[in-house]
Amino acid sequence: MRAAAHYLLAASRQELAAQAAGAVQAGSAVHRLGGAAGAGVVLLVGGGHNGGDALLAGAALQRAGARVTALLATEHPHAAALAQAYADGVTVLAGQQAASWLHDETALRGPLSFRLVLDGLTGIGATGALRAEAAALVEPLIARGGRGQRGFRVLAVDLPSGTGVDEGTVPGPVLTADRTVTFTCLRGAHLLPPAAQHVGEVEVADLGLPVPAGAPLVQRPNETTLARMVTVPGDADHKYTRGVVGLWAGSLTYPGAAVLTASAAARTGAGMVRLIAPRRVEDLVLARRPEVVPADGRCQALVIGPGTDPGDEERMAQLAEALERSVDQDLPAVVDAGALTLVPSVLAAGTMAPGGLGERRVLTPHAGEAAALISELGVRRTRQEVEAAPAAAARQLATLTGATVVLKGTPTLVARPAGTDLGATEAGLLSLDAGPGWLATAGSGDVLAGVLGTVLAARGAQEEQGGQRLDPAACAALAVRLHARAGWAASLTRQGLEADGECEGAHGGPVTALDVAEALPGVLARMVAHSLTP
Repeated sequence: MRAAAHYLLAASRQELAAQAAGAVQAGSAVHRLGGAAGAGVVLLVGGGHNGGDALLAGAALQRAGARVTALLATEHPHAAALAQAYADGVTVLAGQQAASWLHDETALRGPLSFRLVLDGLTGIGATGALRAEAAALVEPLIARGGRGQRGFRVLAVDLPSGTGVDEGTVPGPVLTADRTVTFTCLRGAHLLPPAAQHVGEVEVADLGLPVPAGAPLVQRPNETTLARMVTVPGDADHKYTRGVVGLWAGSLTYPGAAVLTASAAARTGAGMVRLIAPRRVEDLVLARRPEVVPADGRCQALVIGPGTDPGDEERMAQLAEALERSVDQDLPAVVDAGALTLVPSVLAAGTMAPGGLGERRVLTPHAGEAAALISELGVRRTRQEVEAAPAAAARQLATLTGATVVLKGTPTLVARPAGTDLGATEAGLLSLDAGPGWLATAGSGDVLAGVLGTVLAARGAQEEQGGQRLDPAACAALAVRLHARAGWAASLTRQGLEADGECEGAHGGPVTALDVAEALPGVLARMVAHSLTP
């Protein structure tokens, strides 16, 4: 992306590009304000071209009737843009005067109060935390609260200043945006946590830049691509051609996990769901899902680990045997929850190919489980370190295990292991929306494991019949997307609201994991309809 920016800023196009970028920002700002006349607007201005974009947008807003104040965090702002801002009547403050203005509560609650902040402090060329002058401007604004609490909206130019452009890190203070307007394509900061948690809605504007060449570092699969992966049974299909998933889930301590995993697997469209579990767990599952078969047998995918009690040595030995069988037969398998603790010993057994577990084993840790597993494999990591740089952690865990990794979070990341055969436009790291915050509830991960097991089984069955080769990372992306959409749908329908394709972003309300599982058929139907739309 930096190469594309250099192209844009070539002498012959620099002024045109700056004016266009400023106009885009101004248009987005007017939309946010519901009209510019009389509105108070604050510009946070750094020394790069993003600062210039903010100044040009501010000048346009001033001409439209807004009251614009530019706060400079640099002694060397974009000269032409600053001249335009002065010419159009923008109030410009710098140094201590700018910092003091933000602390003048009496003034800010009176005629100088503002409704919008344009963040143009840093751009895609910046690295590390904000410098002192810039931090002094954002810290009093951060102190006013987060989205919906602070009395003003924030529009970021390119990305929220202080976020890691490529890796999505947040090394210092960041003013969380309500909306980010960027150009040509998304960057890592827009897709990778924790930076992605600060961008808000993202608008990608086209300024005529060439799309950067080469494979991207990270991708967000589009809805159409994922929808077309949903397998729709034909007239000649039967339960074995639709995909059979075997669940090694539940324990006497956590029997409900098996109910949730089985419900999700069935509701996602498995041809058959098998369950290998203690008798009490089987009875509970059959009471809820009588179609589940409580016996081992032929499967196209396994789900190993939901609801595992690590203290049950006999059960853990059974799970280890199932995981080893998956590796030996190259049978797709979801490795979740307590079964993640078996990975080091299975790797140490040395009975597998040099690639480790293999990409068809899909690990589904949250940050704490990822930190524990990476540490157990010889590289000390804390949960805090994983949460600070989850992209690096996901890649590292995929490299250490040779497996596909689904690192659960906001967003959720899917990392392909090193050596995966990628197409020219495919990334080794995928970023997926994780759904509403209401999904942070007990059993939600069990539902995701069941969804993923069925997706793997369905694609595995197609592969057996001569279809396209199973892509574990793509299957994981589809499963995460289905889970997220089911979370949105459940959070709305449980409140008596209509859940349609445009439901995402609505507030909704509390859900249980079983609510999410029960929402899956409707979500699948809408995705299939979407895939059939010309």
